[in-house]
Amino acid sequence: MERYKEIERTIITSYRKKIWHNFIRGIQDYNMIQENDKIAVCMSGGKDSMLMAKCLQELQKHGKMHFDLVFLCMNPGYNEENKQKIINNAKLLNIPIVMFETDIFDRVDKIEDHPCYVCARMRRGYLYEKAKELGCNKIALGHHFDDVIETILMGMFYGAQMQTMMPKVKSTSHPGMELIRPLYLVKEADIINWREKNGLDFIKCACKVTERVSNNSFDSKRDEMKKLIKNLRQVYSNIDMNIFRSTQNVNLDTIISYRKNNITYNFLDEYDKK
Repeated sequence: MERYKEIERTIITSYRKKIWHNFIRGIQDYNMIQENDKIAVCMSGGKDSMLMAKCLQELQKHGKMHFDLVFLCMNPGYNEENKQKIINNAKLLNIPIVMFETDIFDRVDKIEDHPCYVCARMRRGYLYEKAKELGCNKIALGHHFDDVIETILMGMFYGAQMQTMMPKVKSTSHPGMELIRPLYLVKEADIINWREKNGLDFIKCACKVTERVSNNSFDSKRDEMKKLIKNLRQVYSNIDMNIFRSTQNVNLDTIISYRKNNITYNFLDEYDKK
């Protein structure tokens, strides 16, 4: 059996419960894919996007709906070693990537404030444009369950707001385009285990900013949240799921204020009417 087929089999055998079932549940629960969609699967070259691509390939082969996939890989300025590693891994996993070039890393390298945020915004803009050019109506990003939990905590601790990373979002700047997150319910630890079990080696961030800054001084807020959640799981294993479910179990009668459609509502607005 060819190597890529062996790797594919692990998704629906060894990791059927922890990866495949959670992947399918996310697709179904949030209605991410419809008949005749053309989805640009955004390939960063890391473990998350590579697994996402394989899961979507499996769903395309064995699912009930017809949809098309384009495996879109934007090169923001990787060095040759990382670029070649992406190409080699895609070939190993039988993922026919379409790579296009940008100069995002060079542009972000000159930015002092929040370079990672700016980089992410720029990447997404380029991906939307290229996907639309290729006739796609959706882009798929490899964010997983842990990314969702980290976003919730970051919003509370550093943004003083209650928000989450949504499973799908309609683009406001690219009409007719939608972003989906197929790994929304898949935990990072299971992705890492899948990678290790199959002896795979993917690129990590590969960004020029992180390359030139030492690990001790470059510690993002997301990394802080990742460490916090790891510690909390040691105290109570279901803590991450409780954080996630709290965003689905909001009691507005006990919320001081909230926003909807850019309008702020306060509990005092109707307090005397009760």
